[in-house]
Amino acid sequence: MQIKPEALRGRLERGLAPIYLVSGDETLLVEEACDAILAAARRHGYSERRVVHVESGFNWSELIAEAASQSLFAERKVIDLRPPANKIDRKASDILREYAGAQHEDVLLLIRTGRLEGRQRSSAWFKALDKAGVIVLVWPVGIRELPRWLAARLRDAGLELNREAFAYLAERVEGNLLAAVQEIEKLKLLDLRQPIDARSIAAAVEDTAHYDAYELIDAAFAGDAKRVQRVQRTLREEGVAIMALLGAFTSQLRRLESGGWMPAHRRGAAADFKRRAGGVESVLAELALIDQQVKGTVLGDPWLSLERLLLRHCKTRARMPVTPLEDEWRLLRRSDL
Repeated sequence: MQIKPEALRGRLERGLAPIYLVSGDETLLVEEACDAILAAARRHGYSERRVVHVESGFNWSELIAEAASQSLFAERKVIDLRPPANKIDRKASDILREYAGAQHEDVLLLIRTGRLEGRQRSSAWFKALDKAGVIVLVWPVGIRELPRWLAARLRDAGLELNREAFAYLAERVEGNLLAAVQEIEKLKLLDLRQPIDARSIAAAVEDTAHYDAYELIDAAFAGDAKRVQRVQRTLREEGVAIMALLGAFTSQLRRLESGGWMPAHRRGAAADFKRRAGGVESVLAELALIDQQVKGTVLGDPWLSLERLLLRHCKTRARMPVTPLEDEWRLLRRSDL
């Protein structure tokens, strides 16, 4: 049975399954889901926990042996298995299928791992666990999901923010759920007058937003100039390599052009970006020039050039950074004539 993280609490209240698989890259949400399962297990008398880390040379047969072993100190136990997502090989698959098909009385198996690829979620071992237990797939909380997630957290904490304060908080903690939880706890301790306004939030909350290359790509595809500038500035301040951004953006544009796979939420926005840019060939050519700037063979600041390129194709107006790349681009185009 596959369920969303928000449905886990209700499922646990109806009883325990013999197997739980919690998978995802949002560390905070994975840990919280596992903590909820462990707390429910303790309430049902599972007083012993055996943590098993899957490392190089791990013998998967140990899982079967551990499930069969009797404890001198507890009648029920939890096996907390922690394999990296890329370590579930053929041997692991055979053992997991064997485990799922057997009865292990007074043993609860909790498997926590990173995000599983589509091929892994269609594998025989995954289907066996799905049939025998409960699977919780934890997906990243993106910009679309953040308001609902943040509102639920604030409600659980007994905090009420006005609209401006809520927007301010969401902007400051975007992409960093752990920081969001910490800031909410801080607001609880401050015991501010409610509804809390933006001035009070600004005085109490640090800017803890965290982004990756795909946050910048999504902002560019969406045509949000303000967000493009904010995300790129944060990435630069955090020391993210600009070559990584260029590589990710180039890859997404080539996938768009070739019809390759792309997340549904990104494909529509990418198509809009393509229309605004009049195709992707000129954008790819400019990205190649920025690559040359990084390598020092073309004059200019690659960060400013990338920002100007992205802002030029946004829906909204923004202050355009000064860069010599456009002059370089014009010269190169003339030399081709």
